[in-house]
Amino acid sequence: MGKIIRIGTRESELALWQAKTVQTKLEALGHDTILVPITSTGDQVLDKPLYELGITGIFTKTLDIALLKGQIDIAVHSMKDVPTQLPQGIIQCAVLERAVANDILVHKGAEFLEDSENTSTIATGSLRRKAQWLHKYPNHNVVDLRGNVNTRLLKLIENDWQGAIFAQAGLERIKLMPKDAIILDWMVPAPAQGAMVVVSLEEDSHCKEVLEKINHTPSEIETKVEREFLRTLEGGCTAPIGALAQIQDDSLFFRGVLFSLDGKQKLEIEKSVSLDTIEGFGANCAKEILNQGGDALMQAIRDENSALH
Repeated sequence: MGKIIRIGTRESELALWQAKTVQTKLEALGHDTILVPITSTGDQVLDKPLYELGITGIFTKTLDIALLKGQIDIAVHSMKDVPTQLPQGIIQCAVLERAVANDILVHKGAEFLEDSENTSTIATGSLRRKAQWLHKYPNHNVVDLRGNVNTRLLKLIENDWQGAIFAQAGLERIKLMPKDAIILDWMVPAPAQGAMVVVSLEEDSHCKEVLEKINHTPSEIETKVEREFLRTLEGGCTAPIGALAQIQDDSLFFRGVLFSLDGKQKLEIEKSVSLDTIEGFGANCAKEILNQGGDALMQAIRDENSALH
């Protein structure tokens, strides 16, 4: 059915699993494909926290460049890694059916969670996870953890930390989910966590048409609302922002949070809306947070981040 579709992906086990999932779907529709693994800056620079690198889309930038240079035809991403503003000339073409959005704790024994006075150490590279953990466990220490899923699991084994936080979907996809992992149902996930997105060039009508056939509309709607909330708060990778939208029957239920970097301040919104009046809903929820003091909190976060750089 025409040209071979070159699928750009990061080289990690999880990224390759995601790209192969897209490849299988496209080949089932009769298209010829080839995987093109590319190393991203986010995978290369492991000695600095993501927010200190000061780059939005650090895991997607290399694939964006490959797309714009014509080295690949489509790129597959974990949607939570994708900036809310795509580069000029690149468009979102498909969101695959979303997996579970929860965060989980991988631990070496969970007894420490019952002692509110202890000073346990938890690892995560995410400002959102760090802020929410410190909000719930203010006595704990949170250390930075970088690298792909396999690297992070290994670092947890090698260090004297009590646990580390991961996305449930990522560990389940590559069959590394420990039986005793604790699902953190109180933690609001990253916008679009658990979802995979496929992007292509705006001018590539062939790929747009092909990818339309593997798009999952409910997942597209949910992630659109969450990312609209994120974009309006101007969070990107640099603020502790969580969002979860879930469709039930003809309604969409939404929960959004914004924390201070130390987890002490928390602004939250919970709302539902009918699916036929959903336009601008994510942005309106973000505006409510901004009016509740989110504006000042976001400015404080920006000031703290600029001091880091």
